[in-house]
Amino acid sequence: MSIPESIAAARDRIDSATSACGRTDSVTLELAVKTRTPEECRAAATALAEAGLPILLGHNRVQEARATVDAIREVPGARLHLIGPLQSNKINHALACVDAIESLDSPALAAKIDTRATGPFPVFVEVNVSGEATKHGCAPADVARLIDTVEASAHLQLAGFMTVGLNSSVEADVRAAYAQLRDIRDEAAVRLSIEESELALSMGMSQDLEWAIAEGATIVRLGTAIFGARRL
Repeated sequence: MSIPESIAAARDRIDSATSACGRTDSVTLELAVKTRTPEECRAAATALAEAGLPILLGHNRVQEARATVDAIREVPGARLHLIGPLQSNKINHALACVDAIESLDSPALAAKIDTRATGPFPVFVEVNVSGEATKHGCAPADVARLIDTVEASAHLQLAGFMTVGLNSSVEADVRAAYAQLRDIRDEAAVRLSIEESELALSMGMSQDLEWAIAEGATIVRLGTAIFGARRL
């Protein structure tokens, strides 16, 4: 399928999943563009625009975001998020090309980003709810301290929470991890005296978006469902 056809098919999956669990709110499609060329990123952003959808792309690596950002920005309204881990020596480069960081995982990193940001900057707290050693993110027990660091910062704004799903084909286990992130979000909203809807839940990918949506995802990050297998 072409990129526009794949996006249409993905939206059908998202809409069906949303309806199936009785939700009336919207779920945003974020295109995970790891390893994609500037031309492919521009084409993907254009396809989202032509479909009347939010134009949101996510890169795993800062260097790939830098290489593609100019092409992405050619599409009016396009936004670019960092969805992969951020090293301290890449902070300045990240702030220069992305609109939000979805992979904030420590108070130390939050403090370093805050000292280099020049205006309000959205961040998502990444939580390793699966407990897998191969996954990035802070432990659930460390979320409150990280939120406090963000709230005390001069420039950072808590936009939501992100996780990478459990690597399992067992629906109950995958959904339990996603439900834990939703509970973390809900607890944070109470602590901050804000509505739950003010904090996004970025969770769910090509293989499990239906399960993530059933547990409250407001952003799903799709790569292979749109572009096919990743390049090595």
